[in-house]
Amino acid sequence: MKEELLQKIPEIDEIADADIREKTIAAFLDALTTGGWKVADLERIPFTLLIPNNPISLLAHTRAVTAVALKAAEILNEYYGAHFRIDRDILISGAILHDVGKLLEFAETPQGFRKSAHGRILRHPFSGNGLAAKHGLPAEVQHIIATHAHEGDDGFRTPASVVVHHADFMNFDPLRDLLK
Repeated sequence: MKEELLQKIPEIDEIADADIREKTIAAFLDALTTGGWKVADLERIPFTLLIPNNPISLLAHTRAVTAVALKAAEILNEYYGAHFRIDRDILISGAILHDVGKLLEFAETPQGFRKSAHGRILRHPFSGNGLAAKHGLPAEVQHIIATHAHEGDDGFRTPASVVVHHADFMNFDPLRDLLK
């Protein structure tokens, strides 16, 4: 299952720190197993339930958010590196895992994809953060997951969390408006 995940999300291999890379993989695999999914399902699971008949997969969304976040961080590090630096490994792990909790939040039913019993009481930033903590990922990665959505709007966000938050909504907002 690990090799299949690495084929689907090759950005995982861009995490230079072996410990963070392995813990990122472990958290993702745990979410798949706990949610009752297979790696191949990532191409079928919609990235959001807020867009009816959403054709964009969780896999495509995760990879797109990671790509946008990486480009943004590269530019911010170039121009503002004297003031702050965004750690690439933390950013990649957080971007890859930002929606991992959706593997617990969503369920497939005969009527299509819906909120699971778990998802009706815990949104994905909470369950994703729990998975990251369970697998010993750094607090900075947990912070990205916990604050990437609206749950983080009234609190502090690190520069990496700001980047993933905006990368996520840059990928969501245009699709929400176009796919209505």
